[in-house]
Amino acid sequence: MNKNLRTRGIVIGLVAFFSLLMMFGPWNRPKEAGKLKASDFIKLKQNLGENIKLGLDLKGGTHLVLQVQTDDALKALTEGNQAKAVEILKKENIVYKDVKAPTIGQVVVETENTNDHDKIKDKLQTDFTSDWEVRTNASPASVTFNLKTSAADIIRKQVTDQEKTIIEQRINAFGVAEPTIQLHGSEEDHQILVQMPGLDNPDRVKELIKGQSKLELKAVVGTLYKTKEEAEAAIAGATDKEAVEINEKRNDGSSAMNGWYVVEKIPIVSGIDLRNAQGVPNGQGLGYKVNFQLKPAGAEKFGTWTGAHIGTQLAIVLDSKIKSAPTIQGQISDSGEITGNFTQQEAEDLGLTLRSGALPAGIKYLEERTVGPSLGADSIRQGINASIFGLGLVIVFMFFYYRFSGLNAVVALVLNLIILLAGLALFGAVLTLPGIAGVILSIGMAVDSNVLIFERIREELKAGKIVHSAMSTGFDKALVTIIDTHVTTIVSSAFLYFFGTGPIRGFAVTLTISLLANLFTAIYVSRSMFLWTLNRGGRKAESISI
Repeated sequence: MNKNLRTRGIVIGLVAFFSLLMMFGPWNRPKEAGKLKASDFIKLKQNLGENIKLGLDLKGGTHLVLQVQTDDALKALTEGNQAKAVEILKKENIVYKDVKAPTIGQVVVETENTNDHDKIKDKLQTDFTSDWEVRTNASPASVTFNLKTSAADIIRKQVTDQEKTIIEQRINAFGVAEPTIQLHGSEEDHQILVQMPGLDNPDRVKELIKGQSKLELKAVVGTLYKTKEEAEAAIAGATDKEAVEINEKRNDGSSAMNGWYVVEKIPIVSGIDLRNAQGVPNGQGLGYKVNFQLKPAGAEKFGTWTGAHIGTQLAIVLDSKIKSAPTIQGQISDSGEITGNFTQQEAEDLGLTLRSGALPAGIKYLEERTVGPSLGADSIRQGINASIFGLGLVIVFMFFYYRFSGLNAVVALVLNLIILLAGLALFGAVLTLPGIAGVILSIGMAVDSNVLIFERIREELKAGKIVHSAMSTGFDKALVTIIDTHVTTIVSSAFLYFFGTGPIRGFAVTLTISLLANLFTAIYVSRSMFLWTLNRGGRKAESISI
């Protein structure tokens, strides 16, 4: 065997070995890496199933379309500006009758006369920013601020993007393999598409998506009161304190703590100071708890406060209810825990919602569909049957029409499929039902490439050329055509990938990997096999079966 053929054989062998390794390696179980046994077919099948990720249409799962209620964010902005206007007018001693927000995006300052209108415009416009346009009226005397339409559109878009990011964080942390979270429909629809392959509990995800857990650490004032009335009586009209219910469940067998505490309204630290939160097993008993860590700025505030209040109680308030009220034993800087006899799922979900923060606006479910795994399994079975049937017909035709050279095409075709599956595993691409269609299409293109090469070789043989020259010329003449057809199809697939969604992108990825594999097998592998056949035994063949 000459050096060129040996090099080609090594390259093809390495590609085949690496591809099989990517397909059947225990990459999702690192501890088992290196313990792969070729005889363990069940384990190999399990590895293949774990390495090739299936899309929603094959694996089954949940499909949701959400609409972001962007008016919620505009309403919050309007009410915030209304409150800010009152604060500024009082601070500047400007006389006014009332400050109203009659509609979303409109704040009206009613006055006795028009004397202070210019002053009101100047003082409030700076705080409202240029996104608001101002208009004065003499009768009734008022200054009206209206949010510009262009600014409202920008805010709606920002809220939708922010909502998508938070939902994405929550879904990813939830551990769903290859979820699809993307904007849906036109920009004005403010819709988000969520697809979760393999998820069998969509209600849990819906609860997780809309979860708005709010954590606050507040100072406790006084002792535990049995009723709300007793706690409110102890407040005695103070506006900086409030009564909050406690319902602490104990895991150590002691009785639960129920009642009401009086706490400071302004929290020491809140959810925005959180750096991380995670559900972990409770070391002192059954159940789970949530450990949290604070950001540097929050840790500094918390450390200063706890250092100065050793021996007093601290209320951990979650969604306006006290989860626990421990006594400060020493200075605490950057971490704490929330106990509450949580289940594992409750602790994990609470930690997740605390980490991702609250949604800036409400959501409305427009569409909800659940694809059963049986439908996905049926699609896989039919797709595999179609692929095997098509492959079988191709093999019969190639052997019948091109005789022994047909084996060359079949080997290239099988290696093409192996490289395709290895590519899906390597890049973590998702195989979808349209992706299976892409596989079948690529089988046709792989055969077409070989037919093109074989026909060129036949033409050269009919023209009277010797076998080696005919083979070489046939490959050279077919090369440009094969590259041209494959590159144009890959460019089309790129457009499908960048502008398509979900299964369409799966089709584009599968087809692109398959076409790249086809270029390698049709041009390099097939030619190597011809070279090996024509130089077998150390002497050049004078004929070829084609």
